[in-house]
Amino acid sequence: MSVLYNILVAVHLLGMAAIVGGYLSVLKAPRVSEVMVWGARIQLLSGLVIVGLGEAVESLGKDYDHAKIGVKLVISLVVVAVAEIGRARQKRGEGNPNFAHIVGILAVVNALIAVLWTNY
Repeated sequence: MSVLYNILVAVHLLGMAAIVGGYLSVLKAPRVSEVMVWGARIQLLSGLVIVGLGEAVESLGKDYDHAKIGVKLVISLVVVAVAEIGRARQKRGEGNPNFAHIVGILAVVNALIAVLWTNY
């Protein structure tokens, strides 16, 4: 089960790379790209599965900080919602560069929370 868990963590990191990399690639002309939308979807779904497996499978030995997971979940939901809305509006010709900035910055904030919020 640990192999599956580690694969999911790698997928989760690839989702973050898609959001942040997609944001950096459109920084001169900000827009929400399809890569950013799919990265946000992957982040949310893989994060949910990672926490679900960690909580359900005793042999993984995971003990999550539920406050941290809750904050990250809320931010991830906002990232997905803003990415979806921004991409849909852009397809209709109503694009707003602020959507891209919100998605990119919140993805970085979520990564920083993952790394810096520790249980000391």
